[in-house]
Amino acid sequence: MFKPHLIIFDCDGVLVDSEVLSCRCLSEALAGYGIDLAVDQALDLFLGRSVTAVFEHYGALGRPIPGQFAADLKIGVRAAFLSSLCPIEGVNSVLEDLRIPHCVASSSDVDRVSFSLSLTGLARHFDGRLYTSQMVEHGKPAPDLFLYAAERMQVDPHRTLVIEDSLSGVTAGKAAGMTVWGFVGGSHYQSREGSAMLRQAGADRVFERMADFWRTDR
Repeated sequence: MFKPHLIIFDCDGVLVDSEVLSCRCLSEALAGYGIDLAVDQALDLFLGRSVTAVFEHYGALGRPIPGQFAADLKIGVRAAFLSSLCPIEGVNSVLEDLRIPHCVASSSDVDRVSFSLSLTGLARHFDGRLYTSQMVEHGKPAPDLFLYAAERMQVDPHRTLVIEDSLSGVTAGKAAGMTVWGFVGGSHYQSREGSAMLRQAGADRVFERMADFWRTDR
């Protein structure tokens, strides 16, 4: 079994069960600018991507979104998280028992990641070791963020394990030369089949429950 020197966790959909909440907020915020996007469509297009990807997507379609959109989205997400955000079931136990250096690398901004982890009681496991797409030129699916996190943690990328729930995240991790485990236990996969998609993207293993984190037979 691969023995990593570093574990990099994505945040949304891996540590906190936020993907459906986030995409619902995205759908509602876009509606305020006359753009119809269902939650399922938002998951298909933007799961694991930064808000920059939203601006780029609609700009390429000839429907540029005003800069104020990002602030509107942030307000909506914060309210939704305060009301409904929960940690992924079992992740606290995994982190409690972890004796390997670990950090977070997320497409969300630093404020949102810090807020999410504090709100769910997970911040204490990372002691500020948070790296986000704001810190690199190219976010996921480019490998930049994972390579940056490994560099800051002073670990060889080839000795690094990434835990990801999205196609863009798995693609980024593999492009960085890292071992990637896909996680499909978030609520956004309750009505969606994610295992085959993540395996096709290159995930070395896919698992559904944090209780099975170290099990190699599934």
